[in-house]
Amino acid sequence: MKFVIRTFFKTLRLVLGPLVLLRERLTRPAGLVRAPAAQAQVDQQCQSLALYQYATCPFCAKVRQEMHRLSLPIEKRDAQHDVKNREELTRQGGHTKVPCLKITEPAGQTRWLYDSGEIISYLRGQFAPA
Repeated sequence: MKFVIRTFFKTLRLVLGPLVLLRERLTRPAGLVRAPAAQAQVDQQCQSLALYQYATCPFCAKVRQEMHRLSLPIEKRDAQHDVKNREELTRQGGHTKVPCLKITEPAGQTRWLYDSGEIISYLRGQFAPA
């Protein structure tokens, strides 16, 4: 029974995955335009962020859309196919769940945000224009 369920969901991901990517590509919002100095500051802040994600995860696509809308060059780490990234996510973050935003504070502390809604709220709070 476990084999049948696993096969069903694998097949479902194979069929729906390309549709998620296509929808993301077709509905990509225009990026926020900032003054060069302001964008350079945002780029600097984004160096302390990393998004652990699966390419075809609809919740990850939602976060990537917001990153594009806010013009945020956040590093994306594949936690589905890259074993090293998946192990780091599990070991340091505590869960193998995506999307997950790794936030490294200037003092060296690390926070892990796991919910797409929380990640989007954080990004808007930090980077959206007033």
